[in-house]
Amino acid sequence: MCTGLRHRVGAAVVVVLLVSGSAFAQAGKPAGGTFEPTVGQAGKDVVWVPTAQALVDQMLDMAKVTPQDVVIDLGSGDGITVISAAKRGAQALGIEYNPEMVALSRKNATAAGVADKATFIKADLFESDLSKATVITMFLLPSINMQLRPKILGLKPGTRVVSNTFDMEDWAPDDTARVTGECSSWCNALLWIVPAKVEGTWKTPQGELVLHQQFQTLTGTLGGKPIGPGTVRGEQVMFTVGTTAFTGRFDGTSIAGMAGSEAWTATR
Repeated sequence: MCTGLRHRVGAAVVVVLLVSGSAFAQAGKPAGGTFEPTVGQAGKDVVWVPTAQALVDQMLDMAKVTPQDVVIDLGSGDGITVISAAKRGAQALGIEYNPEMVALSRKNATAAGVADKATFIKADLFESDLSKATVITMFLLPSINMQLRPKILGLKPGTRVVSNTFDMEDWAPDDTARVTGECSSWCNALLWIVPAKVEGTWKTPQGELVLHQQFQTLTGTLGGKPIGPGTVRGEQVMFTVGTTAFTGRFDGTSIAGMAGSEAWTATR
């Protein structure tokens, strides 16, 4: 079982833990009256299990979190990810439905000296505003990830999304990593970069550009010629036609960049 502070995940995890022989402590408050989270305690949509600090660090590394970021953690548990992001200088927000977890997270943030950068609110993650996030972190079941996927895809292009272990089905991650050593379970990190929506027909000096988009993958034609493997990474658009590599940045209305050594633009 992972060590350190703890996080939340879906009900299927409980089955795995039971099969593996992990012991569940009794949930609630001990005789002293201080709330202590326990593995497998029920939440609104998920139960709670630990996340290793090493995995949290890997997730934040993959997202390249800096002091310029706003990190929102969905189902923030006792606050490990939010506190870790705040220690990197980011403004970090944890969305958590359990009020006792929220109170514990605030206490942990104060103890860590980052209460000014780590904020926790009791809220439903499905109803919360994520629009200010530059980074989204989560440890949720694939079914919940899929419910959130349309909302995530509607975020600003370039928003980084990192998940502990669980995927988003046919939206393939842009990067994956596995942590070993200090992490013994739930040790995979998956990263997505929210792609700009560039599908459609464009006018370019090289002819009509027709783009078909499946998440970050592009296919289509330019001047009637098929484009090679294409990618949208945030606002950056990349594809090839023959031996010429096209790169450009989508600014919301047009794409501008380089085609080989020459400048090119695309407009609607």
